[in-house]
Amino acid sequence: MKLTLYKYISNEIWPTFLAGLLVSVFIIIATRMVPITEMIASQGVNIVQIIRMIVYLLPEIIVFALPAATLMAMVTAFLRLSADSEIIALKSCGISLYQMLPPVIAIAFAGLVIAGLTSIFAVPWGNNSFKELVFQIAESKADLAIRERIFCEPFDNVVFYVNNFSSKNKIMKDVFAVDSRDKTVTNSIVAEQARIFLHRQQKIITIQFVKGTMFLLEQKLQSARTISFNTYDLNIGLKDIMSALKSRTKDPKEMSLSELTRRMKVVSKGSNDYNEMMIYLLEKFSIPIGVFLMGIIGVPLGAQIMARGRSTGIGVSLIVFFVYYACLAGMRSICEPGIIPPVLGVWIPDIILLLSCGYLLRRVSKERHINLFFRRHE
Repeated sequence: MKLTLYKYISNEIWPTFLAGLLVSVFIIIATRMVPITEMIASQGVNIVQIIRMIVYLLPEIIVFALPAATLMAMVTAFLRLSADSEIIALKSCGISLYQMLPPVIAIAFAGLVIAGLTSIFAVPWGNNSFKELVFQIAESKADLAIRERIFCEPFDNVVFYVNNFSSKNKIMKDVFAVDSRDKTVTNSIVAEQARIFLHRQQKIITIQFVKGTMFLLEQKLQSARTISFNTYDLNIGLKDIMSALKSRTKDPKEMSLSELTRRMKVVSKGSNDYNEMMIYLLEKFSIPIGVFLMGIIGVPLGAQIMARGRSTGIGVSLIVFFVYYACLAGMRSICEPGIIPPVLGVWIPDIILLLSCGYLLRRVSKERHINLFFRRHE
């Protein structure tokens, strides 16, 4: 009997889980495709590179979507059972809410394992591969983000405006550029012509300006200089290349566990860099646990929402999901400057979920209604 019950509940959960995960992944990819589609249409990035970008971004997208998909599956499954009075029927047969939990725990634990393995192994691989792809694109087409008569930023903190650009010869005419990579001095360059040179071995791109003027202005406006030149070379390392393509995570998320622990040993403990790496290290475990707890908390929520239709369950799932990620983002911003130690702050969203799970499960098991979202009229 128990095996039949577990199979029945599992069949209610897993189709919604897969559908929710696929829809969430599709929506997130669609938002990322807006700038990428523009590159296909106007900048010449080929479709194979686009597909590779999406594949490399998938691990992080899946980790982000798993909590929502797990919660949504549990809420809608138990909402359906509750709306059709099947939970009442099961309880009348002596089956308590806790006895319905094993299939929920099994599926939630599967989500935990998927999220953990993806976060630990696939996310660093994806981000590193994405970075390498960006470098390959930069090597083959350094002019990818430069456009005529539009202010653009093909390199981090280097803004260009060109009147005419030949992608074949990589020659720009009537050029205005602002180099603000140096935080103490801003260089503004006006030149009749500029040309792009790629030094593959040195991994450096050189913009050579011809016949122009450079204006150097200190950040605190203490001094300014004007320099006329026949030629001036602006060197840009590939680490600065193409901010338009950097829809990827920060550097710590490109590191494996071993790389994070090694880097943390060489930075000052308590510094922003240390705290940031500690946050990403701990989140490789806290977010998978959050996926598991999202699955558990969906049971009492779904069992007590007094409304028919899955749209109600989806709405409640999204509210809880956004609250969870708001707490997660808030803890990141608080922990990075050290206001709260990361070893404590990273776990606060999970602690809140754990306490909520215990409270809601106990309340529902005792037939006490949850009036958090909906009021039941006696």
